[in-house]
Amino acid sequence: MGTHLCAALARDGWRITVPTRNPVRAQHLAPIPSLKLVAANVHNPDELRALCAGQYAAVNLVGILNEKGRSGSGFAQAHVELVRKLVEACRRERVDRLLHVSALNADADGGTSHYLRSKGRGERVIRGESGLDLAWTIFQPSVIFGPRDDFVNRFARLLRAIPLGLPLARPGARFAPVWVGDVVAALQRALADEATAGECYELCGPERLALVDIVRRIRDRLGVSRAVIGIPDLAARLQAAICDFVPGKPFSTDNYRSLLVDSVCKVNGLARLGIRPQPLDAILPKFLA
Repeated sequence: MGTHLCAALARDGWRITVPTRNPVRAQHLAPIPSLKLVAANVHNPDELRALCAGQYAAVNLVGILNEKGRSGSGFAQAHVELVRKLVEACRRERVDRLLHVSALNADADGGTSHYLRSKGRGERVIRGESGLDLAWTIFQPSVIFGPRDDFVNRFARLLRAIPLGLPLARPGARFAPVWVGDVVAALQRALADEATAGECYELCGPERLALVDIVRRIRDRLGVSRAVIGIPDLAARLQAAICDFVPGKPFSTDNYRSLLVDSVCKVNGLARLGIRPQPLDAILPKFLA
């Protein structure tokens, strides 16, 4: 999402500063003429303040889907502690505007997913600690798809690699997949419209689809012969527990817990922003061969 957002903001005439732990991995952004890459540790409060100095707005896209271990501390560091440091840096450096991308179903007090709880706690920090001098807008997208995503492409890799059939946890879990271009458009409009300050926007695509149906669409687009087999929850929990120890965590116990809640919008914020969302099938052929 960051890559798409940077390109879109550059087209709108913004000057952009992008902090990165590894400038080599971010070299694909270097050709954007109005963009400056800065090697930085955003978890360091002093470095974060220096990055915020002189800026009009901060856009926080930082998020992780899994952590090392299972304690929740990694999620807390990325989704709560960093947000608190960013809010403080914005206030000290008088940054007027903060856009924060959270997640649909973020809930500081509910569920068992460290991911969703930590996202909710991050939102609570923004709402409670930012004060009147920081105009914030929060976005809660359903699962985001597009080139280089970690959703469609992850299932595409699994479907290519696993022969015969793919065992799928929580096949009936519902999503409203939202195209990365629509999410970027929402952020652009929020930056351009001060009336969006203090608002929270749920972002969803136009379809509500079961996970098994999404994976089958990916399979059909790939043209591979694979059965997609929904497995019962007991087997899914076992699958997740085993994958907790697989390098790269293709699936995890926390992922399983997140799947217990349908990721669909109550009120689609894209419509509130005047954006007509694109369906999955309209975009898949453009990046999934």
